[in-house]
Amino acid sequence: MSKAFTKENDLPTEIDADDDEDVILPTGTKNYMTLEGAERLRAELRKLLNTDRPECVRVVSWAAGNGDRSENGDYLYGKKKLREIDRRIRFLQRRLDAAEIVECEKNETDQVLFGAWVKLSDEEERIRTYRIVGMDETDPTSGFISWISPMAKALLQSRVGDAVNVRTPKGEEELEILEVWYRKR
Repeated sequence: MSKAFTKENDLPTEIDADDDEDVILPTGTKNYMTLEGAERLRAELRKLLNTDRPECVRVVSWAAGNGDRSENGDYLYGKKKLREIDRRIRFLQRRLDAAEIVECEKNETDQVLFGAWVKLSDEEERIRTYRIVGMDETDPTSGFISWISPMAKALLQSRVGDAVNVRTPKGEEELEILEVWYRKR
């Protein structure tokens, strides 16, 4: 689409333009995150800042001292890796700065809210378990689904015993909520 048909504030910022891993939040939504998710991102940021980046800088400095940089594979690869680390650091800092941490472990309800673990049964009586988490925490293979996903939207605010309809790639599916909890078991 031509830039002529976009509002100025819809255009990516200079930092966003080079961060292809940046997950865009829907307009007007907050970057909700569980406490565990925020800690994982903080741990990754600390590792990048205290271990990975200094090591990469050391390698690039060593490679730069080896002479001609235009054909120096160690130098070129090191600079590329350093840019990737810096990009990830900027991304993590922005996401953590914008994060709205939700302490969901304190919830004592059978209602599905942000951070809930939800045990479901589908129409063929297969049991599935999901956790509703922030966008930066999603991991479908572990059952961590984003709070803005169609599955989570269908589950939110429902209670144990409720049946919810979810639109999936296979079509409309009815799921029964068997159990809801908030602390990791």
